[in-house]
Amino acid sequence: MAEEAVTTLHGELAGFGRAEVGFALLEVFLEVAGSRLGPVVLDPVGLRLPDEMTDDRVVVQGLIDAIEREPRPKRRLLQTTERAYDMTDDQARWDYVRLAYCSNLATVWSDGLRTSYFEVADQLSATYWLPDTLKAQYFEAIAAKGWAVPDDWLAAVAKRPKPWWKRGGG
Repeated sequence: MAEEAVTTLHGELAGFGRAEVGFALLEVFLEVAGSRLGPVVLDPVGLRLPDEMTDDRVVVQGLIDAIEREPRPKRRLLQTTERAYDMTDDQARWDYVRLAYCSNLATVWSDGLRTSYFEVADQLSATYWLPDTLKAQYFEAIAAKGWAVPDDWLAAVAKRPKPWWKRGGG
C-alpha cells in the first residue's frame, strides 16, 4: 500500500502576526490528531519566552521557572532530556503548546514513533508534516471554529514519500 502524500507547513510564530494564533492552531492540531499521537515531548533545558508572545507571558514564565527549579537527571553523551506531556489532560496540552515554542526542541510524534507531525527547533523554526487525511481533518477543524487556514498552508503542495528502497544515503 502506498504511503499518503505529506504536506510541510511552516508554523513559526513570527509568521502569524500574533503568537497566540500559532498557539491556537497547534492546540487544534493536537485535539484533531488525538488517537494518532505518540509521545509529545520537549527539551526542558534552556526554556526561553519567545519575543512574539504577548498574552500569558507571566503565566508561561512561571511554568518555566517551576521547571527550572526541578532537579535534573544527569545528562549522558548524545542523550537529550525530554519532558513528556499527556495530551488527554487539558492543562498539560495548554502548557505544552506554549512551552513548545520556548524550547530548543519540541516534538509531536505519531503513534509508534514512525514519524513526527510537528517540531520546534532552536525556539525559532516550527514545522508540521501532515499526511493528507490528517491535514484535511485539521483544516476542517480550523474552519469549523470560524478561523481562516493560513494562505501559505492552503497553497502548500503535498509530496509523496520516496519508496523505502530510494530513501536515505543521499
